[in-house]
Amino acid sequence: MMTTFTPLASTAAATLAQAGTGGGGVSSLTPFLVQFVLIIAIIYFIMIRPQQKQRQKHESALKALKRGDEVVTTGGIIGEVVHIRETSKDGGANRLDDRVTIRSAESKLVVERGRIAKILTTSQSTSAATPST
Repeated sequence: MMTTFTPLASTAAATLAQAGTGGGGVSSLTPFLVQFVLIIAIIYFIMIRPQQKQRQKHESALKALKRGDEVVTTGGIIGEVVHIRETSKDGGANRLDDRVTIRSAESKLVVERGRIAKILTTSQSTSAATPST
């Protein structure tokens, strides 16, 4: 009788042990989830967030664009802003669609404000750089 009772006891003990570690499947998934969340957070703070800040800074610089600023277009044309014609009637909904006339050498070009890649010098720094005599 002892031999038949021992396998039952060991089976019962194994069942109780499995029931006690039933959360073991969930706890083995926890480190994977923590690593996954950590990787997503690292990607956000290293790649996405700095790009958003750079885009916001560029858009604010384009909104502050004025006559006399020296700019570079996305096509690589360097010129000086001659005139800005605002196309939006409400004044601020989408100012990146405004038309900007630039002078490059002896040519005048009309480009969208959003197609200006970089502002080299602003009109304030050029007027401060030239000495008045």
